[in-house]
Amino acid sequence: MVSIRVIGSVLFSSMAAYAFARLEFPLKNFFFILVLSTMMVPSQIYILPQYMIVSKLGWLDTVKALAVPGIVSTFGTFLLRQVYMGIPKDLEEAAVLDGCSIAKIFWKIMLLLKKSGMVSVAIFTALFAWKDLIWPLVVNMSQDKMTLSSGLSALMGQYSVDYPQLMAGSVIAILPMIILFLIFQKQFVEGIATSGTKG
Repeated sequence: MVSIRVIGSVLFSSMAAYAFARLEFPLKNFFFILVLSTMMVPSQIYILPQYMIVSKLGWLDTVKALAVPGIVSTFGTFLLRQVYMGIPKDLEEAAVLDGCSIAKIFWKIMLLLKKSGMVSVAIFTALFAWKDLIWPLVVNMSQDKMTLSSGLSALMGQYSVDYPQLMAGSVIAILPMIILFLIFQKQFVEGIATSGTKG
């Protein structure tokens, strides 16, 4: 589930961010503000509409219900837009003179230049997906399709809690994210640092 969300988020956020940063089309700024406005609304508001859509598609109690609603990231689009705006336009102009199409410029030049920004989005998306609690509890009822965070919440009883078991599970739950961050720490810091520059 986490890997699907990470791949989808990086791919779709990269394409949307490139369009908002580099392409000219009517109402570009309006659409970008519209995309950003979804960050200003509490995520709990989306639970009911998303649940109705997932229910009508017949995806309740499936992995698709966990993965698909999270494959598009507004935060990732914003972050990668800032990263793409930091790339000099001379590179694109040179590529156009060499006969590259927009798609070729995106896939062959832009994606390869800003891997650190994509690593940052991947780590953020993995973290958000890993710690997601409410949505998995809403759409999944069976125990074998529970995420780790919702499984840990099931360890808490109404009147008693086995704290040693809960704490051991919590330590095991945070280890993958700590290892992921330690492996990609350099790219993560570089991606965040370069997202604020503009060329």
